[in-house]
Order: sequence, then C-alpha cells, then structure tokens
Amino acid sequence: MRFAAFIPVLALLSGCAGAPRVLDYYPEGADAQSPMSWPGSSDIPRLEYAGQLLGEQNFVTNEAEGGGARFLRWLTGLGRGRDRIIQLVRPQTGIVDSRGRILVTDGGSPSVFVFDEVNGSYAVWREAMPGIDFLSPVGIAELLAGGYLVVDADIGAIFVLSPDGVPLGRFTTETLLRPTGLDIDPDNGEVYVADKGASHIKVFSPGGVLLRTIGVAGDSAGELNAPMHICISDGKLLVSDALNAKVQIFAMDDGRWLGQIGRRGLYVGNLVRPKGVTTDRDGNIYVIESYYDHLLIYNQSGELLLPVGGTGNGIGRFFLPAGAWSDERDRIFIADMFNARVVIFRYVSTGA
Repeated sequence: MRFAAFIPVLALLSGCAGAPRVLDYYPEGADAQSPMSWPGSSDIPRLEYAGQLLGEQNFVTNEAEGGGARFLRWLTGLGRGRDRIIQLVRPQTGIVDSRGRILVTDGGSPSVFVFDEVNGSYAVWREAMPGIDFLSPVGIAELLAGGYLVVDADIGAIFVLSPDGVPLGRFTTETLLRPTGLDIDPDNGEVYVADKGASHIKVFSPGGVLLRTIGVAGDSAGELNAPMHICISDGKLLVSDALNAKVQIFAMDDGRWLGQIGRRGLYVGNLVRPKGVTTDRDGNIYVIESYYDHLLIYNQSGELLLPVGGTGNGIGRFFLPAGAWSDERDRIFIADMFNARVVIFRYVSTGA
C-alpha cells in the first residue's frame, strides 16, 4: 500500500525528468493516420476527431532518456506493459486552464490528472486537503485569482488547490449533500455548484459565502431532479437535469427559467440520462446522453444538429460517457468514462 501511494508523486516528478517530452494526442498510432469527421459522406463536417487522452502513454520523448528518467520509469514500472502505466480509470470531467493545461478529474483513481502540452509534463494530484485524499472528484474550475476548485461528491465538499496542485483547504463551510458540477462566472468570480443531492444550484461568492440558490426539487419547468453538470455560456447557466431528462437554461443574475434543450424519449436526439454539457464559439450546445452513449449537438433553439456515438470503444463510440468541456481552440472534450479515456473533437465552424 505504501508503494501504491508513492507512485503518484513519482508520476509528477517523471513528467519533468530526463529528455524533453511531447504530448501525443494519438497514443495508439493508427488514429493519426485515419482522420474522421462528422457527419460523414459528402456533408460539410461539423466535428473532426482530434485524438484522445489516456494517461502517461500520451507523452513521448524526442531523444534518448537520461539515467534519472530511466530509473524513475523502472521504479514505477513504466515501460513494462500497459497495466503498469499510470492512466485514467474513470474520467469524470475536466477543463483547459489559462496555461493550456488539460485537467481531468478521475473518480476511479481518485485524483486529478494534469496534461501539460506546453512543458511536456504530466502530473497526478491526489490530495484534497493535507492528509486527506480525494474520494470522488467530479467538477473542477479555475479560479480567477489562480488555483482551482475541485468538487468531491462523496466527501460532500469543494476543495481549493494551488496552481501546482497543493491542497489549501475547503472553499466553503456550507453543507453540500452531493455536489457534482462546477463552473465559475468569468465576470465576477461567483462559483456555481450543482448539488445533486439537494436538487438545486448553489451560488457562492469568490470567498465561499452562499449568495443564493437556483431551482427547487421537482419535474416542472425550472425545477430540478438530480442536476449533474453545469456550464456557463454567454451569460446563461446550462444545467444537465439528469433525472428530468433535459438540459435546463437559467438566467444567471436572478435564476429565471429561460427554456430547455431536449426531452425524454427513445429516439436519437431525445434524452434519458444527460450528463456533461458545454458549448462552442457559435453557441451550439453539446450534451452527453450517457444512457445511450451519445454526444448530441443542438443549436440554441434546441434543434438537433448532429448525433455522434453509439456503444463501443472505436473512434466516435462511447461507453457510459460523463462530462464534456471545450476550450478557446474550439476543441470539445468528452470524458468517455468506461473506456477510460478522454476523446477530443474539434468543432468546424460553418460561419463565414
């Protein structure tokens, strides 16, 4: 057990040791030779496949490793088979931070994985607080002042980490029943948390003071039943309302209900268990339909533009996907939970 606990520390160190390392988005090799886009045939593509994240195997060296790097790889077992490589287990969701790093919460580790393309480094953060490890990390967001907030559903708390992953304590003393989704208002730093257990959204000041709640338990318009993930986009709050089988949209200033995306049903484009939700530069809305293993893309009016998915482990297939997020490069990230990977697409704008 001591050795197992020691490995994450070495994972952080090995990301910086020895020869320079490069983040390879196509760790399986063949993917890079087989570009794919959706929809297929002669239609104008809206999405292009842009690779996947698995873990340590995403990093390759450009030259022979030094002795220190070889020692660390021997000590951690890296290079002696895939089962020894430190990799994602059950990814939940993630972000791309202001430094370009991709941070992924993983409930199977449980930890936060950090993929740093710029510096060619890789890290695993396990501690929620000094001496207390994460149990079930889900939502993650970057603070405007620097550092990160991470929601742990099992502990029922939000934790603050430094920019280097050092645990700094709890964000708030308020009671949280089962927090999951998390996002931060880019204008004023207010923190929005989906409390799945309470069936509402809690809004905190940047200092952790509860300001208000959005939504109440129920199944009518503006009422929530086990909200899972959230996304702030263009002054609106999008909430994946899991057990009501829809994405609800609220005004951020006063919590007014503005509308919904999707509805319960058995056809492609309907929802059963929505989870991750995000948007692209044109305001299109991406929703994870976890039960049927699909990524569904809607326009702002709620019309289905494109479904991607189906059960499987090939490119464009998923197995119980969870969170979704996007970045300034219009990449769309999907936490493909039971395939133990993050799948990356690139949005192709149809605008001028």
